[in-house]
Amino acid sequence: MTRPRERAEELCFLLEDEGAEVLSLPLLELRPPEDPRPLASAAEHIQRYRWVVFASPSGVDALMDALREAGTMSRLDRVRLAAVGPRTARAVKGYGLEVAAEPEEGTGLALFELIKDSLQSGDEVLLPAAEEGRRELEDSLRDAGLLVTRVTAYRSLPAELPPEALEQLGTSPLDVVVFASPRTVEAFLEAAGRERLGTAKVVAIGPTTASALEQLGLPASAVAERPTPESLVDATVRAVRG
Repeated sequence: MTRPRERAEELCFLLEDEGAEVLSLPLLELRPPEDPRPLASAAEHIQRYRWVVFASPSGVDALMDALREAGTMSRLDRVRLAAVGPRTARAVKGYGLEVAAEPEEGTGLALFELIKDSLQSGDEVLLPAAEEGRRELEDSLRDAGLLVTRVTAYRSLPAELPPEALEQLGTSPLDVVVFASPRTVEAFLEAAGRERLGTAKVVAIGPTTASALEQLGLPASAVAERPTPESLVDATVRAVRG
């Protein structure tokens, strides 16, 4: 599991219920933006946006922290909130907020298709995203005539793997590796090397991650139908049995 266990606890438990031995190998660590002013400014003027679109739970938490610091949390009732993926939607709802749009397929393009008929040229949209986050949704919104403000909510930096983790990879060959983003694929190869994969089957959380794996010559053995723990377990079982 290439996410920290606390960010994938439900998935780890479900895999263990299926009889798997789960090795949690956090490959990325989250850091605040180098320049916090754009996020702070967006929070201060949150009422100007027609939509706020979240692509990850970390983006939700970062904006909520900025809103609390700015004292503008109450102004969110003037804004419509959208979320890419069920985990992100749950994070929004965890703050007692309503999610106006959540596509069944947890991708930015699916979200755009869902809300495009509700958009008008000139509407302002806020995207609090990872510094290195994907641009498909942003590009689609701009092409539709929207005024998009993308602010860095956090950064994902490679985590240094402890020597004992690398040693464990060498002594306990992996059967399956689950990747939840293209960034984690890159981080794994940088930190552990392609040879550490051995003959392991590779599972992708969705088509974007599967495409990144394909480009690196590591075709996914299975792709989750939805970015949920249950779908990832199903994909892992398919990979093992395939």
